[in-house]
Amino acid sequence: MYKNNILETIGNTPLVKLNKVVKDVPALVLAKVETFNPGHSIKDRMALKMVEDAEKAGKILPGGTFIECTSGNTGMGIAIAACVKGYQCIFTTSDKQSKEKLDLLRALGAEVIVCPTNVEPDDPRSYYSVAEKLSKEIPNSFWCNQYDNPSNAVAHYESTGPEIWEQTEGKITHLVVGVGTGGTISGTAKYLKEKNPNIKVWGIDTYGSVFKKYHETGVFDEKEIYPYITEGIGEDILPKNVDFEVIDLFEKVSDKDGAIAARDLARKEGILLGYSAGSALAGVNQLKDKLTKDDVVVIIFHDHGSRYIGKIFNDDWMRDRGFIDKKLTLKDLVSYKSSKDFITAKKSDSLKSTIQIMKSKDISQMPVMDGEEIIGSITESSILNHMFNEDSPSDISVKEIMGAPFPNVSWNMEVDKARSLISRDQPAILTQDLSGKMYCITQYDIIQAL
Repeated sequence: MYKNNILETIGNTPLVKLNKVVKDVPALVLAKVETFNPGHSIKDRMALKMVEDAEKAGKILPGGTFIECTSGNTGMGIAIAACVKGYQCIFTTSDKQSKEKLDLLRALGAEVIVCPTNVEPDDPRSYYSVAEKLSKEIPNSFWCNQYDNPSNAVAHYESTGPEIWEQTEGKITHLVVGVGTGGTISGTAKYLKEKNPNIKVWGIDTYGSVFKKYHETGVFDEKEIYPYITEGIGEDILPKNVDFEVIDLFEKVSDKDGAIAARDLARKEGILLGYSAGSALAGVNQLKDKLTKDDVVVIIFHDHGSRYIGKIFNDDWMRDRGFIDKKLTLKDLVSYKSSKDFITAKKSDSLKSTIQIMKSKDISQMPVMDGEEIIGSITESSILNHMFNEDSPSDISVKEIMGAPFPNVSWNMEVDKARSLISRDQPAILTQDLSGKMYCITQYDIIQAL
């Protein structure tokens, strides 16, 4: 049996028990892993629904152009549907989105317009405004507008909700979802609450977003709005797809906690997921005291971690934002070296030829070898001392003026500790990787890495 096209593979994603990342949570915690959709995110569901509803309503004709403001995943779903159905796509997105997301959209033939993040939604430069403007200017085009398009929530009412109810055999007690456009949480929650009004629905928000305060007070507070790093959840507007009536509680999760939780999912559960998944997981852990051993919690994990390889799964990116304080090791440092060649001198080499090598390689020191054994070192200082000694012969072998070998230290030694071993008298250290390849580390290498 086969599928007629890739669109028929959307939905029916697995429910997976979480273990190590929720060890302090008393409830059974299950993950609805939406990365099994062809576009590797839950947005495939609503994207196809918006496309097909637009077709049925005659809002777009064959060969037309779909336009959308997207953080990447909805665009991916629309682009996949457009490829199969023969449409063009133009997507507007914000400049905080990962490069991987933008490259993936372009790989599917879409045009991508990057707009500034730090502008008001009604600013003509915002990705909302640019999408709306294009839809008015381009003939036979349709702006999906996932924020206000009811097809978004309907898609989840028709598919995600029923799947979760069936997969848990109706035992679900809590639904946890990161809230962005609101379609996922609203459509899924509506279906589940119709089945059992006692099911609790928790929305995960981020600091800098308006959802939590609005839900609790009914006040849209612009003072709540400020830039945040988390992708896929939180808003500076109130999308029509957010049905606050079906959401029982909003929990805010910091940029840092969401990122760290996503990394934990990869390293402890073997599930590579996106930023919003980390935020949803962190939210459950923050709310663990509200749960009991009899509860069945379902977290919806929206998208795949491949969109975030250059961000939350990159130690440098995490370190730059203060999210991790992992110490640099010599292994990390070697990855920054512009040249990884291990350049040495033989004990029998002439000083003249050695100086020529150092000049051509732009280095100031070298280990000295006797066959496969490191027996000493040659440095600029030792060469200068020899040259300024009037009684020294002009052409001698390296062995005659070499110093002691550079210290050979562990590949996993922290750079802070390794730095203390380097001095004027000892200008380098040696280390080797797991394959036995040697590297020479200098102060310049440390400066370059930092």
